[in-house]
Amino acid sequence: MPTAFHTHDVFNQPPPLADYDLFATDRALVEAVGREGAGWAADQLGALGRTLGRAETIELGFQANRYPPVLKAFDRFGRRRDAVEFHPAWHELMALAVAQGLHTGPWADPRPGAHVARAAGFYMLGQVEAGVQCPMAMTYGAVPVLRQAPKLAAEWLPRLFSRRYDPSFQPAGQKLGALMGMGLTEKQGGSDLRSNTTRAEPAAEEGAYRLVGHKWFFSAPMCDAFLVLAQAEKGLTCCFLPRWTPDGEPNAIRLQRLKDKLGNRANASSEVEFENALAWRVGEEGHGIATIIQMAVHTRLDCVLGSAGLMRQAAAQALHHAAYRSAFGRRLADQPLMAGVLADLALESEAATALAMRLARAFDGDDSAEAAFARLITPAAKYWVCKRAPILVAEALEVLGGNGYVEENLAPRLYREAPLNSIWEGSGNVMALDVLRGLRREPAAVEALASELSAARGGDRRLDAYAEDTLQALAGQPAEAQARRICERIALSLQGALMVRFAPAAVADGFCANRLAGESGRAFGTLAEGVDVAAIIARAIPDAMG
Repeated sequence: MPTAFHTHDVFNQPPPLADYDLFATDRALVEAVGREGAGWAADQLGALGRTLGRAETIELGFQANRYPPVLKAFDRFGRRRDAVEFHPAWHELMALAVAQGLHTGPWADPRPGAHVARAAGFYMLGQVEAGVQCPMAMTYGAVPVLRQAPKLAAEWLPRLFSRRYDPSFQPAGQKLGALMGMGLTEKQGGSDLRSNTTRAEPAAEEGAYRLVGHKWFFSAPMCDAFLVLAQAEKGLTCCFLPRWTPDGEPNAIRLQRLKDKLGNRANASSEVEFENALAWRVGEEGHGIATIIQMAVHTRLDCVLGSAGLMRQAAAQALHHAAYRSAFGRRLADQPLMAGVLADLALESEAATALAMRLARAFDGDDSAEAAFARLITPAAKYWVCKRAPILVAEALEVLGGNGYVEENLAPRLYREAPLNSIWEGSGNVMALDVLRGLRREPAAVEALASELSAARGGDRRLDAYAEDTLQALAGQPAEAQARRICERIALSLQGALMVRFAPAAVADGFCANRLAGESGRAFGTLAEGVDVAAIIARAIPDAMG
């Protein structure tokens, strides 16, 4: 509705993208949930999508970022407290996520498609506030690690499986539910975890240690327990570090400061020192990386999901804006040059969504071929999807113009958030090297990829040629310097196969022409001639399904 001022009327401004269903209006997501085995969860995902799309829920994300967490290292009497205080909006979003089981749902209630259903909810959650995803992801990834320590698992898994969010600062046994964080990297090493210097000295109890040292990134310090790495007698070891000791005293986890981060500002990340903090071994001593990698595999999946969700929200904001905004006598969406940009954003977003949800299916069940598929595709997908997110978000922000550059809009938060998943849980080079290790050590992983690509053979000649070239490149034991190119080829081949098999013809044709056949330019909006731009936009626009 126009708004009258003394000097002018406000018109030609789009309404806020709010009070809509994040699930039902995302056709690519709805279809992926069904085909990947979680159709049974459509109703609950629809309810979550409507809740997340409400104007008041979206506002919670703005409030949680406007009032970031505050470290309370001491109480008013000068005693160490080492607590973190959050705005109520953060707690509301956390309660919503935990109630949906986005932290441990597939572990607490295993069934076919459970990881896919959880992935869809996680993907939508980050479109409203990505900071909440951090403790959800770490708790999700911690479960398979804790199962290597049966005594700890028996005590802690029921707490982690609870769908009651309890932010109180007290021992976990007195709370309604619990969450997990982690601390891996140190100042001197970063991703080179073997260079860690934090010491794990044997304590009196069997399997217990006293930790002395530091962590440069101690994620979500308000959690109830953490998985950390420390040097024990036999080498780097995975340790379970509770926030409180069994006698009800705060553990010697000394929070030094909260990170002042580019993005993810509603979530707390900290620097920490351990002063003989009490911890327990998980897995074998000296096998810390092999133990913790199970957590990393699951949190890397969440990096893919998180980036795909950011891409979807950025594209949705651009599509919505262009549907209402006019310039030079026509709607933006009706102008060929802008329509090409919008369609290109939609193609990229749908491909990311399809790949993320297919990957999530590989985490369901105990199928050996799917496990091999996940071993190779998880780092490849994390590399590619997380690399594409910042570029897409920047282009979508440009569609909004100056409106997108002010903090009242969601776009600046998406832009700041977009680089994070490419850095967290292993940067691009770390993922590329992981892919090379998978190729060399696990032939079954290449076989699983080849099988997936063969299902689309004959659907598009451009995909057939690109997929064949990719498989030949994998067979040649690629050199380390080519690892990034290999990741890109794997991800694009798989995205192309998914598009050809499951997307509408216009979307599949547009993807193959512009991502596989090299018929487009290097920037978004440089699509090949003949692409059905209108059909691609109509499928992706968030208003399309009401």
